Amino acid sequence: MSAASLPPPPQRQRFRRALLAWYAAHGRDLPWRTTPDPYHILVSEIMLQQTQVDRVLPKYLEWLDRYPSLAALAAAPGREVARAWRPLGYNIRPRRLHAIAREAVARYDGRLPSDADTLLSFKGIGAYTAGAIRSFAFGQRAAILDTNVARVLFRVFVARGDPKGHATRKHLWTVSEALLPRTRVFDFNQALMDLGALVCVARTPKCPVCPLARMCRSRHSLGPP
Repeated sequence: MSAASLPPPPQRQRFRRALLAWYAAHGRDLPWRTTPDPYHILVSEIMLQQTQVDRVLPKYLEWLDRYPSLAALAAAPGREVARAWRPLGYNIRPRRLHAIAREAVARYDGRLPSDADTLLSFKGIGAYTAGAIRSFAFGQRAAILDTNVARVLFRVFVARGDPKGHATRKHLWTVSEALLPRTRVFDFNQALMDLGALVCVARTPKCPVCPLARMCRSRHSLGPP
């Protein structure tokens, strides 16, 4: 398989089976995985940008207790919202979340829409966040590609070139879409993120325990780290 080609159907099936079996045994128990509320999913995804899960967990629960809905968040003063965000940092995020809430209230009766084009029209919701909301909140067959997922897919299916290059990133989106199962999309996308966060980490990946090691192009070309 060339670097720019898609994995053939049998390989996609092996990938899905191995990943989902691993997730069933090792997936993390996280509070945003127990709710279909699009607002709750949005909060978790915005909080998790450039922030570790263990720092997000207490703030996520505190935030939803204070702002249980898009309407409650939209009604809050901006300075209060900024203070409530501390100490997560990267302070453009609460401003984006606040603006999304106000737009949702003004234009969509306080709800997040489910279609990709409308979600992407919100400033602060990009392709990854839109895919996460669609697959995790609305059960749609939508691909995701964050840093962890991109690293997994690059190592398994590409292994050469610039992993952060525009052409590679575009190809990895196509790979992510091709790998999506017809069912269990929620579990599949969560599993991709967990594998990148727990096993296929940026430094010193844990290849000996990776369920995808046998099909991983990086491992075969470079050997175990």
